[in-house]
Amino acid sequence: GQLVESGGGLVQPGGSLRLSCTASGFSLDNVAIGWFRQAPGLEREGVLCIRSDDGSTYYADSVKGRFTVSRDYRNNTVYLQMNSLRPEDTAIYYCSTSWCIGTKIYGGSSPGYWGQGTQVTVSS
Repeated sequence: GQLVESGGGLVQPGGSLRLSCTASGFSLDNVAIGWFRQAPGLEREGVLCIRSDDGSTYYADSVKGRFTVSRDYRNNTVYLQMNSLRPEDTAIYYCSTSWCIGTKIYGGSSPGYWGQGTQVTVSS
């Protein structure tokens, strides 16, 4: 199995992008998915999670109110809608099968998949 992200690109400040995280070889129905990002010179950070048990979500303060995560069960995909993008959102974005509890997002949890990443650049 694998996760594949898509939808990254170059966008001006204030613009929007929608990232996709599509699974193959396994179902996302019972898997929590976390989205992470890593900017140059910085550690990877977890920005949001959508749980599998109740579908609840967690957003880091840095993206709350601007980013929205959703599931498409039919297409075995999780989407990340990013609005009001800022230059500080520039990073490589990854999705991963995750364990999410409280404000903590642990990527790589069973079944243990990470996507390859997609670059998001916010610049004028």
